[in-house]
Amino acid sequence: MRTLLRSLLNGSSSANQPYSIPPVSLNKDEGISVALNVVKRSLLIPLTVLLLSACNSTNSNKPSAPTATTPCRTVKHGMGQTCVPPNPKRVVVLSNLDNVLALGVKPVGAVTLDNGKFIDYLANQTQGIENVGTYSQPNLEKILLLKPDLILGSTWDGKEVYDKLARIAPTVFVQTDDNRLWKTWLKKEAEALGKTPEAEKLLQNYEQRVQTFKKSMGDRRPQTQISVVNFWQNNVRIYMKQSFSGLILQEVGLPRPSAQNKDKLWERMSLELIPQMDGDAIFLLLGDHNESNLTQFKQHPLWSQLKPVKENKVYEVDGYIWVAGWGMIGANQVLDDLFQHLVEQKKQ
Repeated sequence: MRTLLRSLLNGSSSANQPYSIPPVSLNKDEGISVALNVVKRSLLIPLTVLLLSACNSTNSNKPSAPTATTPCRTVKHGMGQTCVPPNPKRVVVLSNLDNVLALGVKPVGAVTLDNGKFIDYLANQTQGIENVGTYSQPNLEKILLLKPDLILGSTWDGKEVYDKLARIAPTVFVQTDDNRLWKTWLKKEAEALGKTPEAEKLLQNYEQRVQTFKKSMGDRRPQTQISVVNFWQNNVRIYMKQSFSGLILQEVGLPRPSAQNKDKLWERMSLELIPQMDGDAIFLLLGDHNESNLTQFKQHPLWSQLKPVKENKVYEVDGYIWVAGWGMIGANQVLDDLFQHLVEQKKQ
């Protein structure tokens, strides 16, 4: 989701030359004094001042022109266009680490959740990636020190953050205003990383799995209404057609209960609304939830009346993946859950 000193001081995205003190003309009487003053001034420029200079500068969306020594590709994105290296080697990620890892790229830095940890389902792939702050507050100094040659983020991160990051390195913010276009996000990130063929292969494999699932479900598929219920902290919600998992359920052709068959993300639930959780199967999204809140719902008389509860078809899955995966690794893990609970269990 973010060579540098000259760029920061001059307000330019080019950083081909090191910063140097301008030449000073000295006369016979003043030479030593002036020279010493210039040296003192040069030593009083701390890193924090350089960062402030970068953060407060105005930004241009015009791509820097490629030169013989710094070839680049122009990538159009949610904040304009940027000239990026042909094959970036030092990538910092502010959004959608999922897709970057799926494309086979190990970034040098990435933001984390507010607890300072990377997303659990990606944990086994994040060793060696430097923590550069959180989604809500990326650390510009850490990003600067990593000397990235590409920063990837999304328009969710905002223009103010983009303008600051663009002073550090070429920055691409994917347009993420429409959740339905999550596959397009992968394609744009792949374009910036020089990994377009890899993205096409990932999408082909995903589509093959979707078709395999449809075939495996057979005649049961249009008759199996899927309820998606999320317990997160003290919140209880049903997730609908425009959520990440909701979009995948539409792709595989699984219908939703009438209360959840709406073109929106989610609705908040209370005990008296438990009947709206009904369906042929419930996928119960857990993780970082209040256990006592979950227990309160499960012990309510209305819960025991739900069809999936009666038929033992309540399936606990990773809430973060189903709600906020928004990438190819997450999408495949949602498919894994569908295969496991709706196809493989049926065979047993």
